[in-house]
Amino acid sequence: MNSSEKIYFLSDFHLGAPNATQSLIREKKIISFLDEIKKDAKEIFILGDLFDFWFEYKNVVPKGYVRILGKLAELTDSNITVHFFVGNHDMWMKDYFQKEMNVKVYHEPTTFEYSGKRFKIGHGDGLGPGDHGYKFLKKIFRNNIAQFLFGIIPPSIGIGMANYFSRKSRMQTGSSNEIFNGEENEWLVSYCKEELKRNEFDYFIFGHRHLPLDIQLSEKSRYINLGDWIQYFSYAVFDGSALELKYH
Repeated sequence: MNSSEKIYFLSDFHLGAPNATQSLIREKKIISFLDEIKKDAKEIFILGDLFDFWFEYKNVVPKGYVRILGKLAELTDSNITVHFFVGNHDMWMKDYFQKEMNVKVYHEPTTFEYSGKRFKIGHGDGLGPGDHGYKFLKKIFRNNIAQFLFGIIPPSIGIGMANYFSRKSRMQTGSSNEIFNGEENEWLVSYCKEELKRNEFDYFIFGHRHLPLDIQLSEKSRYINLGDWIQYFSYAVFDGSALELKYH
């Protein structure tokens, strides 16, 4: 990286929620931000839950989101590398982003190195201790047979069902994701500390929690949670020497 290049990290847009009108307002704000950072962005990481629901049918693209999809294609056409980590709301992603927009897609936390700094990056769902019920469901949802069976349901029915259960899940969760539980009770912090016992990392960057967090794990390592673009409009930026959590 040269001194004018930066790497940006964003997460949890949940486009489509809670309704088309409010989603479009957020989508336009995200597009405006992406236009602002084009001038110095070397790479952009989007760490999951770009959509409140996404399923890649063989010949059908879910209605909407033309602005964000077009902007991602524009960024990669401008030689800005875009990375996307699937989240728990858009885990049924296959190769559409790669083929149509040249976006790199990841399904598991992945290690990167920039300017001598090591990063562990992912969405964050299903990591750390506890939440065994979700971890079991995640295995089912990622099963090829389950995906095939959902794929043969007509999109108008399948997407309607998925949107219903997505709304129901948010109602059950409420604002719990927005509450800091204390470092000792944050399961992603526990995950990071266990990872540090095996490998050295300067930064752990995750989404999923919807709460901007910057926690010093050790003398050399930090955990960053990116928050969301629903309430906080928060993101992180790495300039080659330091990582900073910021707000738009």
